[in-house]
Amino acid sequence: MSEAVPTKLLLVDDEPSLREPLADYLSRQGFAVSQAEDAAKARARLIEDTPDLVLLDIMMPGEDGLSLCRHLTEAKDIPVIFLTARGEATDRIVGLEIGADDYVVKPFEPRELVARIRSVLRRSQRAAPTPEEDALYLFESWKLDPLKRRLTDPEGTVVPISSAEFRLLVAFLTHPRQVLDRDRLLDMVQGREAHLFDRAVDNQVSRLRRKIEADSRDPRLIQTVWGGGYRFAADVRRLAQDRS
Repeated sequence: MSEAVPTKLLLVDDEPSLREPLADYLSRQGFAVSQAEDAAKARARLIEDTPDLVLLDIMMPGEDGLSLCRHLTEAKDIPVIFLTARGEATDRIVGLEIGADDYVVKPFEPRELVARIRSVLRRSQRAAPTPEEDALYLFESWKLDPLKRRLTDPEGTVVPISSAEFRLLVAFLTHPRQVLDRDRLLDMVQGREAHLFDRAVDNQVSRLRRKIEADSRDPRLIQTVWGGGYRFAADVRRLAQDRS
């Protein structure tokens, strides 16, 4: 029987006094950990190998963690947990709205971080889809391929979409014309253990509107229901596809 392949983590932090002991601890927990001291070295590591999850500091010399996070979630679709000294709610929201999966404030208990890592990995892992789950979502001449996580506009152009935006869009497409309040969206999109804020949902909706609405200031597809939440105001069809 072959041994299980360890989960690969990329730890990006410019403080050796934190990065190196944390890498040692995570290695003892069974993770395969690689390290990078800045975004440039992290990008080089990503060319060599793709991690299962990235632990990312926000404040670093050169390219900051927010910029790198956008690249990871939109181009690579890799889960991200921010490790940062910034603890204000507004800073957490900024990180979460660009696609981060969780946020841990320094100093933190390593055991809590391990629990967060495993929680994010559970949410990001998807079982092999059934033929029905594998079907395309069709709405207003748009297409969403749930297996490839590929969003295509009516002209056939692929529109980049982050992991968080994908999950939010699927929540709307599986509940068309239903009012979804913020609490329900939090449960459907991230899970309560992500410690998100209501405002983060609003920001994610705004980002998704900029992707799929003709005029995001006058949204027609994702409508705001005052005092209630949001409603996806379009018909949605599912179309089976042959992947053989």
